[in-house]
Amino acid sequence: MNQRARIVMSDDEVEAFLRESRKFQLGTINADGTPHMVTMFYGLTEGRLTFWTYGKAQKTRNLARDPRASCLVEAGDDYAQLRGVLLYGTTRLVTEPEAVLDIGMDITKRMTGLTDADVTPELRGYVEHTGRKRVAYIVEPTRVVSWDHRKLSAPATA
Repeated sequence: MNQRARIVMSDDEVEAFLRESRKFQLGTINADGTPHMVTMFYGLTEGRLTFWTYGKAQKTRNLARDPRASCLVEAGDDYAQLRGVLLYGTTRLVTEPEAVLDIGMDITKRMTGLTDADVTPELRGYVEHTGRKRVAYIVEPTRVVSWDHRKLSAPATA
């Protein structure tokens, strides 16, 4: 077995890694064709990455022109500990206020480590207020690349 095949994550490992992580690097395409990269907190809706942003943000303008995006979720400081998922996909714009709020609440809870039981009316009101100028996106994956260098220290199997 080659080294690349040894470090690929299973579908279950990818799913678990995305559940335990909170931030990703979002890549969109500027009007001049150059990459636009930003770090975003994300949520998960039915296993799909979601994010929200201001309606006038550069990434919003880029995605209006070309809905393709790349999303990199990574962890590890040393080579032997590097893990990551690179998801290529097409974004689907969400503008309905209640759906945008749901995505914003999911992201807020993941950012802060809160559960549904921890959400106060004041917090929900704050997220609703900040969401007035926001849109949300759901990333529909077209290709997923993953790696877990921790597997390199495990014995190879045939």
